[in-house]
Amino acid sequence: MAKKQDLNLSLFAFDDYAGETVCGVDEAGRGPLAGPVFAAAVILDPARPIVGLRDSKKLSEASRDALALEIKDRAIAWAIAECSEDEIDQLNILHASMLAMRRAVETLKTIPTLALIDGNRCPVMTIRSEAIIKGDDKVPAISAASILAKTARDAALLVLHAQYPHYAFDQHKGYPTALHLERLRLHGVSPVHRKSYAPVRALLNAA
Repeated sequence: MAKKQDLNLSLFAFDDYAGETVCGVDEAGRGPLAGPVFAAAVILDPARPIVGLRDSKKLSEASRDALALEIKDRAIAWAIAECSEDEIDQLNILHASMLAMRRAVETLKTIPTLALIDGNRCPVMTIRSEAIIKGDDKVPAISAASILAKTARDAALLVLHAQYPHYAFDQHKGYPTALHLERLRLHGVSPVHRKSYAPVRALLNAA
């Protein structure tokens, strides 16, 4: 019999979840050299299905933006949280991601009984949680969380671009692209760069 992680079904099809108030949880922004890491939690309404939910990385920007509006309109509850660059440097990115996810779940206006987390680790929370590997492309509620986290982070990076235009955050969203590394070497480390990340740390040490 296939494991739940191997099935591509709506979470509402899983008999194990009958009677549960389930939220999907995912994060966005573990790899970038700058900006916060974001997380979202979503409780979908089975009576108001949303077509086209999948891993946010496999969607176009226009599709993500449209779906984010639909999720916010149709979900029973949703929440977005973040951990700052300073928190990432203090805690490390894994623990900061876990904290952002916990914050998102704890901010939901409807209290879930079970959190389905994308990946192979769960944050420490008061409610039960279950990790689903590649859940962002298998479980609709996790897909929805993936979309909200990604669109929120992209919007935040556009704000950072307005503050620090010479880094071109609007183009690479903080990821370590050739353009970002070039601008980083040219202009130095900004207040929103993650100082614990190797390319940033190397520049600080050289200075």
